[in-house]
Amino acid sequence: MPAPKNKAVQSSAEGFKGFTPYKEKKGEEYMNEHQVAHFHAILEAWKQELMQEVDRTMHYMQDEAANFPDPNDRATQESDFTMELRARDRERRLIKKIEEALQKLDAGEYGYCDACGIEIGIKRLEARPTATLCIDCKTLDEIREKQMAG
Repeated sequence: MPAPKNKAVQSSAEGFKGFTPYKEKKGEEYMNEHQVAHFHAILEAWKQELMQEVDRTMHYMQDEAANFPDPNDRATQESDFTMELRARDRERRLIKKIEEALQKLDAGEYGYCDACGIEIGIKRLEARPTATLCIDCKTLDEIREKQMAG
């Protein structure tokens, strides 16, 4: 039984296909209406792609569900389904982050670091549209995580 192509939680560049990077103009105001529209389109397209993957998984699991008499076949199917469900759970959490980013866009709060308030930056947001921290605060956050783990 072939498993469906798993596209769960990919890098951002793969997560939303076909967007054109934003070309900033000299002296342009950060998070102006063009930039907001740009990120709104990216986030909505990414969310739609993830929602379609959820639908594909549901249909796959319904179509492929079988009661195999052989325990090995049954175990393989259960393992495949478990991996798919884990992937969908990660996608569900990502969809929630995308929705939060869309709410921030609507509120005029998108693109600013939650920790220090500075601009996150267009290129960073294109690489990770759900980013809530600037690169410096994210780096410090990761250093703290490593220190706590070690």
